[in-house]
Amino acid sequence: MDFPLEAPVMTLPNAILFPQAMLPLFIFERRYRSMLHDVLEGNRLFAIALQKSGRVRETPYQIAGLGLVRASVRNRNGTSNLILQGITRVEIGPRVRTKPYRVHKIRPINSVGAKSLITEKLMVQLLDIAAERLKQGFHFPIHLVKPAKATVSSPGHTHMVESILQSIRYLSKLNDPEQLGDLISCTLLTSAVERQVILETADVEVRLKNLMHFLMAEIERNKDGRSNEDE
Repeated sequence: MDFPLEAPVMTLPNAILFPQAMLPLFIFERRYRSMLHDVLEGNRLFAIALQKSGRVRETPYQIAGLGLVRASVRNRNGTSNLILQGITRVEIGPRVRTKPYRVHKIRPINSVGAKSLITEKLMVQLLDIAAERLKQGFHFPIHLVKPAKATVSSPGHTHMVESILQSIRYLSKLNDPEQLGDLISCTLLTSAVERQVILETADVEVRLKNLMHFLMAEIERNKDGRSNEDE
């Protein structure tokens, strides 16, 4: 796929767009309505960047996810619901314009070191850690279709968890550490900053190690939380 030299950038709190991930969005701001109209008339591509916390002005992280609008439904009041599919990691370059919406130069980021004996071993360890994290129960991240407050203990969401497990098992059989790492990151990491770290890491071996570290820390936090509840 040929990538454009520039693209609209939507800056959001908490949202990270990984390659292949599906991100549901509700478009209501006037500037983003204008952006969506132009995007649908063009290549259907725009980038999602995480807003840096503690900043008064809109300040996106330099590494973002470029997405393709797979479906868009316009509502009577002018708002829209859409599904954005991640295509690739991109580096946000110089600003082209800010009105009526932000447009930047972009540069696709290629991953390195995806296939090696080390990444194969890391995949096996990562699968075990992910399975342990799932057994604890978790809140579905904001970027998934299901409500953020739904947990795996809720009967209505058992199918969602099983779908996640099936996807993880499928990717592990394909021996694709890059896709496996991205899927687990966007599904199980609750911290937007930690997901951003994974998004920014081009080296797949380092990416998997970071992901394992983040997941093990979450597992320990959950264990400590349950121990405090039992006291």
